[in-house]
Amino acid sequence: MFRKLLGSVREYKKPTVLTFLFILLEAVIECLIPFITANLVNRIQAGAEMPEILRIGALLVVMAMLSLACGWTAGITAAKASAGFAKNLRQDAFHRVQTYAFQNIDKFSTSSLVTRMTTDVANVQFAFMMIIRTAVRAPLMLVFSIVMAFLMGGALATAFVVIIPVLVCGLWLISRRAMPAFRRVFKKYDRLNESIEENVRGMRVVKGFSREEYEKKKFGDAAGDICRDFTRAERIVALNSPLMQICVYSNMIFVLLVGSRLVITGAGIGVGEISAMLTYGMQILIQLMMLSMIYVILTMSAESMKRIAEVLSEESALRNPADPITCVKDGSIELDGVSFKYSEQAEKDALSGIDLHIRSGMTVGILGGTGSGKTTLVQLIPRLYDTTVGRVRVGGVDVRDYDLDTLRGAVAMVLQKNLLFSGTIKENLRWGNENATDEELIEACRLAQADDFIRSFPDGYDTRIEQGGTNVSGGQKQRLCIARALLKKPKILILDDSTSAVDTKTDAAIRQGFRAFIPETTKIIIAQRIGSVEDADLILVMDGGKIVGAGTHGELLESNEIYKEIYAQQMGGGGNEE
Repeated sequence: MFRKLLGSVREYKKPTVLTFLFILLEAVIECLIPFITANLVNRIQAGAEMPEILRIGALLVVMAMLSLACGWTAGITAAKASAGFAKNLRQDAFHRVQTYAFQNIDKFSTSSLVTRMTTDVANVQFAFMMIIRTAVRAPLMLVFSIVMAFLMGGALATAFVVIIPVLVCGLWLISRRAMPAFRRVFKKYDRLNESIEENVRGMRVVKGFSREEYEKKKFGDAAGDICRDFTRAERIVALNSPLMQICVYSNMIFVLLVGSRLVITGAGIGVGEISAMLTYGMQILIQLMMLSMIYVILTMSAESMKRIAEVLSEESALRNPADPITCVKDGSIELDGVSFKYSEQAEKDALSGIDLHIRSGMTVGILGGTGSGKTTLVQLIPRLYDTTVGRVRVGGVDVRDYDLDTLRGAVAMVLQKNLLFSGTIKENLRWGNENATDEELIEACRLAQADDFIRSFPDGYDTRIEQGGTNVSGGQKQRLCIARALLKKPKILILDDSTSAVDTKTDAAIRQGFRAFIPETTKIIIAQRIGSVEDADLILVMDGGKIVGAGTHGELLESNEIYKEIYAQQMGGGGNEE
């Protein structure tokens, strides 16, 4: 896990190493200052002259300034290294997610991925900065201070033999009690972000059903749950301070009582040594306190590290073959004995026993109820999922033999709930072809029946689309998405119920445009209205993950009961049943 995460340090290795070096120098200087100060006190006590005192004092000032410079420089390099590490880590996680297949996305919830790339990365960034600064400084200061304390105080330093184990055990018990609460918090962050995401995405539904108070309560419960866990953990961690104070002042009392007696009795220890012992004692206990804080932070961030490493280690369920094909000949589609289920644990296949042959340039309509497998079927064509059984061929080639970018570049999908991104209409359209000219944009929009309403906007094609396309209607959004797909000039165009928000006249005009201007493109239209597919070359009727009818409109009216029932309901022929 650590090796996986440290791979994101990359170009920030230099500031990381420099931080270690400056911290090492700072620790050495800070441990030498009490030693020199003790000698100065002893020299003054022995009657040193002013020039000697000034010379040693100047040395102490220089050392203090040098220590300050080292600490300041280490702070800069540590900030640069940790911020750069976090940037790379966030980029690496995001880039990894971009390689995921739908199957991998299904494994992680959207809210969890957002939390991992924001809150978890921030935790790891802070832990990294603590490691390269405090986690290096504290052990060095601790070792140097203990060595110097024994050199200066001799037997007087044995007080640390008692106090240090007490402090270490106490801090370990505190950390052990606090950690379970910190670990629970991260999973609850996922649920909190999920609540926020659902609320923002479904704001119109929330307001339409007057569920604001319910959503407020749900969010408040999630936030309160996190608050309680943090409060419980922080209440335990707060015991660090009194434990620290007890140990520090116990050590000071011991050194002053015993040291004063040794000075008075002339046992070979002076006032300078007592002063140094107090300073070293404070340094030792402070560094132990810092180590306990680091332990708490590392334990908190360990869960974040694990969660980020899971994202970085996840391999895409779909990969390019060793020698991929980089050209799609035409838009012909074949499905031979195809069965599919979304996971190995699924009890039932989403598709079963599908055999289908579509010639290039055909228009194919697909009808069926909710959950009949329509969308699942078309998702196998651009290899968004791999079949469980059977083969899918495009252009006469198994889709698993294609380069993924090549295959998906030849297939354009327009969904019922397609997404528009923040930016101008032109910028959104050029998702289909970033090099498209203005004339090509206009032509695609004319085919999609979008040109007229775009020109009605004051800024025309330069009109800005708000996040999620909230400033255009559902029908306008669908037509823009169809135009965007057409700019890909695909071999296969899949419309997944993507004209549901437009009127029948506009729907017919769009289909007429397809027949006239992209006759060689294979067109697959999933629809709820028979009127949207009745002029198709082939109409498929699906039910329960199977194709239960195939033929033209006239053939299905004669041979397929489901199709006849749908037709009767939509064309007003269901009066008797009603």
